[in-house]
Amino acid sequence: MSIEVVNESGIAIDEAQIVSVARYALDAMKVNPAAELAVTAVGLDAMEELHVRWMDEPGPTDVMAFPMDSMAEDTRRPDAPDLGPALLGDVVLCPPFARDQARKAGHTLADELHLLTVHGVLHLLGYDHLEPEEEREMFALQNRLLVRWREDRAQARARDAQRASDDRLLGAAGFEEEPGR
Repeated sequence: MSIEVVNESGIAIDEAQIVSVARYALDAMKVNPAAELAVTAVGLDAMEELHVRWMDEPGPTDVMAFPMDSMAEDTRRPDAPDLGPALLGDVVLCPPFARDQARKAGHTLADELHLLTVHGVLHLLGYDHLEPEEEREMFALQNRLLVRWREDRAQARARDAQRASDDRLLGAAGFEEEPGR
């Protein structure tokens, strides 16, 4: 899966974590592994321009999603080949806007950007929250994906810490690995 992150916002973000959470969400949603996604972080002025142009809404917003290829079976011709790799589209994040939301929510900017990334990915996959039932479905799925991603990351960190501890112990006991192995 190709996920490109470009930060034009002027605020430092952990691009590797944005890729990680986006990849996790796409994998969990069983999106073709050859699919492509672009995530761009922009400043308030650029986000406001996008928000006005595409949503006809004033001011900046936290995240926007711009789908490219249709992923829905019902919009494809019956004689079209199987749904394969696709250019999913673009998720545009606004870290300055998200920073204020994170403060109000009582969590970190990174947490807010992870949430917004998953939110944007779900929009690309056709989820929306205009109606109350759609909102409940989308936000519940978004929350499940974030919880599972965080749990997987915590388990990976614990495994890495255990491995490092084991390696130190083995090294102290004279059982270090031979070079070249």
